[in-house]
Amino acid sequence: MKVAIGGKGGVGKSTLAALLARQGASKGNDVIAIDADPDMNLSSCLEVDGEVTPLVEMEELIAERAGGNGLVKLNPQVNDIPDNFYLESDGIKVMVFGTVGSGGGGCTCPENAFLRQLLSHLMLKRDEVVIADMEAGIEHLGRGTGEGVDALLVVVDPDIRSIETKSRVQKLAGDIGISNVLPVCNKVRGEEERNFLSEALPEEPLGLIPYSRRIRKDSRQREGVSLGDGKVKKSVENIWDRLRTQVG
Repeated sequence: MKVAIGGKGGVGKSTLAALLARQGASKGNDVIAIDADPDMNLSSCLEVDGEVTPLVEMEELIAERAGGNGLVKLNPQVNDIPDNFYLESDGIKVMVFGTVGSGGGGCTCPENAFLRQLLSHLMLKRDEVVIADMEAGIEHLGRGTGEGVDALLVVVDPDIRSIETKSRVQKLAGDIGISNVLPVCNKVRGEEERNFLSEALPEEPLGLIPYSRRIRKDSRQREGVSLGDGKVKKSVENIWDRLRTQVG
C-alpha cells in the first residue's frame, strides 16, 4: 500500500502520517515513512534516533548518482538507497528527503532528479507499506510517481481554508493520475465542528480524528506522537481498515 498525505500547512499531515505508520507497523507490516516536507515534522513525530541529515543535502551521493557540472542524469540509480539511507523508529524506516522540487517540469538539477527518481522507486517498486508526508501542495509528485500512489489523503480541519486547499489538491491530483483522493478530518471538537465538516465536504471523509490535548502537548514539546490516546487510536484503526479495504 502506497499512501501520500497532503493538505494545508498546520492541519496535522505529519501527525496523521506518523499515526498511520505506527498503525501499519503494529499490524506486522514493513513500513517506510517518507518525510518529504521541508519542515521535517514527521521525523520528530516519530522520534527517530540519530542526527537527521536530509538526503537532498548529501552532495557527494547525489553528484555520484545524478551528476553535476551541468550534466544531469534524469534516471539515476536509486535501488539501494532505501536499504542504506534511513533512520529507524520502533521498526519503521524513516527516510528524510528535504525539499522535493516541482514534479511537473520545474528544476532539473541533480538534487531534484535524484529525489524524484527515489520517490518514484519507492511508490512503484518497493513491497513495503509506504507513507509519505508531502509538502502542503503536491506539485513535487510527477505523473509517473502519481500513478503509483494508491491513495492521496488530504487532511482537513474545521476551517474553510483547509477545505479550499483540499479542492485545489484534488484537482492537481487528477492531473497527474491520482484518482483516489480521500479527505481525513483532524482536530475535530464536538458536534458543531462535525456538522460543519459534513456540510463543507462534498464527499464522506475516510475518517475523523478527534482533537487530542495529549497530541497537542506532545507537538508543542516536539515529542513523538503515539497511538496511546484511546479515541485517537480507535479513529486511526478505522482509517487504516478502510484504507486496506479500498486499496488492498
